[in-house]
Amino acid sequence: MTDAPIIIELPGEPRGKARPRFVRRTGIAFTPKQTTSYEAMLRHEAAIVMARRPPLDGALAVQVAAHFTIPQSWSAKKRAAALAGEIRPAKRPDWENVAKMLDAFNGVVWRDDCQVVTGLIEKFYSDRPRLRIEVVPS
Repeated sequence: MTDAPIIIELPGEPRGKARPRFVRRTGIAFTPKQTTSYEAMLRHEAAIVMARRPPLDGALAVQVAAHFTIPQSWSAKKRAAALAGEIRPAKRPDWENVAKMLDAFNGVVWRDDCQVVTGLIEKFYSDRPRLRIEVVPS
């Protein structure tokens, strides 16, 4: 295993993992379609980056940067402050639900997410919304 970081970037508005939904009549639980779709896109991007390499072994550190769209209704001054990092997106999705989306990397980037021993999740505003994940051996 090399110490070079693995960087996966998915363009578009970051999403958090939604709670499972239940069918009252049958009691069957299912994952909402938006969650499964986003996880599939993350898994696809990860597979491209991994380029058929086997999943990583050992302890890993993960850094996640969720870049959200700046609301169009904001003034130029407020937009500039958001781009400078002076205003951060204290909004949904919750940071922990963004982290849960990384389950998509199981079996692709790492064997299992239990290997992640250090994690940092940050939310920013950007003119280029995306989810950026960096994985390095810890």
